[in-house]
Amino acid sequence: MSGRVRASAAPAGEVRIIGGRWRRSRLPVGAAPGLRPTPDRVRETLFNWLGQDLSGCRCVDAFAGSGALGFEAASRGAAEVVLIERDAALQRALRANVERLGGQPVLRVVGGDALVAMAALPAGAWDVVFLDPPFDDVRAGGEHLTRAALQAALRLLRPGGWGYLESPRAWSEAELATLGWTLHRHLRAGAVHAHLLRRDDNHAP
Repeated sequence: MSGRVRASAAPAGEVRIIGGRWRRSRLPVGAAPGLRPTPDRVRETLFNWLGQDLSGCRCVDAFAGSGALGFEAASRGAAEVVLIERDAALQRALRANVERLGGQPVLRVVGGDALVAMAALPAGAWDVVFLDPPFDDVRAGGEHLTRAALQAALRLLRPGGWGYLESPRAWSEAELATLGWTLHRHLRAGAVHAHLLRRDDNHAP
């Protein structure tokens, strides 16, 4: 979700799925202040990092917004994707797009605060957790939101699971290590810093 900078090839108000069974599908996106779908180039790089085929994976898109990351994962074979979104209008748009694609039962929309919703999900049961907190919220909260989200995601992942973080700044290997993560890849695209993280099983709960 989040932030303000858009580098996507899709017009404002829609998201284009770039790989998998729904490749080239264009999905309408609800309007919300600060909404910034993950740019196409960043998504393409992310799923190159993760591997093109996510068959059998269970994923959480914790700040779903447009749902770009979650829909992309489902398109590439994920067995289950939970889309968490607090904004009511965006929830409606997500549900409409799930129905439009025939994405049930793989895609499930959960309304409410991301941290609360993540705490209600089963621990140690997920393969990938996507974290794209709204950039304005991150700045206003002094990055407490990002740290809390990283800790919540760690609880959800299976041993060796992957985390993905978008942020207005780069997170160092040292500070991620204190939170139980290892930095696997980093990419900067304009104002977006994309991080692929691995759960550090020596320090994770």
